[in-house]
Amino acid sequence: MKKLLLVSIVATMAAVFMSNAALAGRLLLINGAGATFPYPLYSKWFYEYTKVDEGVNFNYQSIGSGGGIRQILAQTVDFGATDGPMTDEQLKQAPGEIFHIPMTAGAVVVTYNLPQVSERLRFSPDVVADIFLGKIKKWNDPRIAKDNSGVNLPGENIIVAHRSDGSGTTNIFTDYLSSVSVDWKSRVGKGTSVNWPAGLGGKGNEGVAGLVKQSQGAIGYVELAYAVKNGLPAADIRNKTGNFITPSIETTTAAVNGKADSMPSDFRVSLVNPDGADAYPIAGLTWILVYKDQPDKVKGRKIVEFLRWAITDGQKYSTDLLYAPLPESVVKKVEEKIDKINY
Repeated sequence: MKKLLLVSIVATMAAVFMSNAALAGRLLLINGAGATFPYPLYSKWFYEYTKVDEGVNFNYQSIGSGGGIRQILAQTVDFGATDGPMTDEQLKQAPGEIFHIPMTAGAVVVTYNLPQVSERLRFSPDVVADIFLGKIKKWNDPRIAKDNSGVNLPGENIIVAHRSDGSGTTNIFTDYLSSVSVDWKSRVGKGTSVNWPAGLGGKGNEGVAGLVKQSQGAIGYVELAYAVKNGLPAADIRNKTGNFITPSIETTTAAVNGKADSMPSDFRVSLVNPDGADAYPIAGLTWILVYKDQPDKVKGRKIVEFLRWAITDGQKYSTDLLYAPLPESVVKKVEEKIDKINY
């Protein structure tokens, strides 16, 4: 009797194993890599989409925009992801035409660790630039104090935290600094990687958030969701019209709307320092990078189906994770672009 029971158990376990193996064999794995900026939203999308299409699964490596661009050029992934658009030179290196598909917009925030200060700090553009240039070294510097009247600022040193890896978040932030500071533009410039004049480097938005959280007196830049997740404050930044703007979904949407009508056909557009009284000045789009001519028919079709879902039904998940959904006018243009992907 025991022998029969044992045989039955073994047979059942073997059947379950074979069933799971067969199921795994039917799952189509789509590999992607790149930006950390949208990673919280992408993770949610991949999870929700597998409920829509049970035959597909996603493997996404959050390695930074620079890594995403390198891997899509090398064709080691099915899609790349970046918060900084590829340059003309990079696009020329590709073995085929690459499309930039906008997925969502987000705010890059200036975050800091000053437990003795309860008020949300404010920064003018030139002050932000000079902090990251290493010119402003103390928290009670008169220029910071001018923007924060009545706030008791400590006299401790400022510790600058920045990205150490190729980063679209860095591209957005340095694009902004280049647009507001002649000194920054001439000395450092913009890009996914720059030669930082001051500070400590951390890998990914996670790394910079970690550095700031662990170091009293630190200041850094991260995507808004990472500041909220780590319980870090996000400073108000003075915009083009002179208003100090709190980073939020609404103020990021205002930045996107300012560029919606003039968005180029390849969608490689900067959102920093836009017009608009309510527009947050350090915002950016994030893109998925795909080849126009897909090498794999089955994967190509699945990628197109996912992209269509993400820019329509998937947008409803954006706000809970502090990303700004794409305006309807932009979604229509993106759908037309997705329709041009060949598989």
